[in-house]
Amino acid sequence: MNTDVQIVIAIDIGTTSTKTLAVDLNGRILASHSIEYPLHTPVQGYAEQDPDVICEAVIDSVGHVTKKVAGLIKCVSFSSANHSLILLDADGVPLTPSITWADLRSAAQAERLIADGSGLSIYSRTGTPIHPMSPLVKLVWMREERPDLFESARYFAGIKEYVLNKLFGILLMDHSIASATGLFNLRTLTWDEEALMVAGIREDQLPRLVPSTERFVGLKKQAADRMGLAADTPFIVGAQDGVLANLGIGAVEEGVFAVTIGTSGAVRTTVKQPAFDAEGKLFCYALTNDHWIVGGPSNNGAIVAKWISDRLYPGKSIDEVLPLAAAVPPGSNGLLFLPLLSGERAPFWDAEAKGVMFGLTLAHKETDMLRAALEGVLYQITAIVYLMKQAGQQPREVRASGGFARSVLWCQMLADMLGVPVRVPESVESSGLGAAQLGLYAMDGCTGPLLRWKEQEGSLYEPDLTNHMLYQKILPLYLSLYERLKEPMREISKLQHTSVG
Repeated sequence: MNTDVQIVIAIDIGTTSTKTLAVDLNGRILASHSIEYPLHTPVQGYAEQDPDVICEAVIDSVGHVTKKVAGLIKCVSFSSANHSLILLDADGVPLTPSITWADLRSAAQAERLIADGSGLSIYSRTGTPIHPMSPLVKLVWMREERPDLFESARYFAGIKEYVLNKLFGILLMDHSIASATGLFNLRTLTWDEEALMVAGIREDQLPRLVPSTERFVGLKKQAADRMGLAADTPFIVGAQDGVLANLGIGAVEEGVFAVTIGTSGAVRTTVKQPAFDAEGKLFCYALTNDHWIVGGPSNNGAIVAKWISDRLYPGKSIDEVLPLAAAVPPGSNGLLFLPLLSGERAPFWDAEAKGVMFGLTLAHKETDMLRAALEGVLYQITAIVYLMKQAGQQPREVRASGGFARSVLWCQMLADMLGVPVRVPESVESSGLGAAQLGLYAMDGCTGPLLRWKEQEGSLYEPDLTNHMLYQKILPLYLSLYERLKEPMREISKLQHTSVG
């Protein structure tokens, strides 16, 4: 073994795949491996996964990476998707699949918590908006709709906690993942008593809380052998993928916003202490005890571009289709598209929201509809930024990551809409690189720099101020469309549910 080369292994457990990176101490990615797995939707509104399939993906992806590199593995650090819920028995055996953030079956419970005021009270301490994505709301649904399962459960955890329990025989949850459950008090760093009462669970049914920098050893021998790791390799519990994406692309300074658009989307910025908005529409999640991330998630990102591409240009890849929208002027020739194909989280927090193409005439072409869809995704992002401005966060630069960052057109459109420069770092592996940096920070006893590596140059998109002025005029009309159609959306949703039934 070449001990001159020191390596951090970063494991990123996502909704559709787990990706493992081997990163050197200069931030260079030496090797990577990704393993995909399915999202099961057996009934409308359900979105579940097999936790054991994901655990196998973690083990196998690490094993593939460690075979490709030679050096001293300094530590292993985790990134993970948010909001999952698994019911476990006393032996840690799952009683349910992993219920993911995309699961909407608890929509009625979320609406009730919002209507009776208890939801906003809980948000003011936990920083998690009330929505079916939240494990808190999922637990209320489970208690009311599946009391048999709920009463038989000994523990309630998420996917990363399940994986760690399988690998180490310990049940713990980092502050970052906990801060997205709706059950964690951001001020006291403990489970919130009122939230537990609403959920109907006890503190001893939840994992032990630890900082995102918690370090531990004791990897089980069988797993260690398959992963190509020594049993005493230090592991860092890590954090959720969203906050680590900020760290991975260097968006940890005041005024630097991160915009990630993959299947879904999000806007985030870093603050020095927990911050909330009056209406409960922005999340506040922990990165470390000294770094907090404020922002909002959108359900509808590149999945919208893929949807409209498949329907307008069947047989063509998304990369072939997106450039066609460049021939259409900003504003899509007077066409607006509400891209709410999967309901919506921020800025509307409406699980029943629906997609709308507004302003169609005989003169419109496929390319107009394509550009309107791309603009619609970015109007949602812009609306989240507007909420953040109202809460006191002012952007001076945006760092872009996710699949959309590969599109020159989409990045320029984002700069034009927001009116600030958009920078795309050289590497788009933002969450994995964030996990690697957090791992090194933890190994240094949290005394060294959190941001370890020099800022990547990447590509820079300056806003076209003429286009920005046009988008500023269109945005209020776009937002008013949703407000005027909110109730008809609910009515058509009832009809759709009846038709499915």
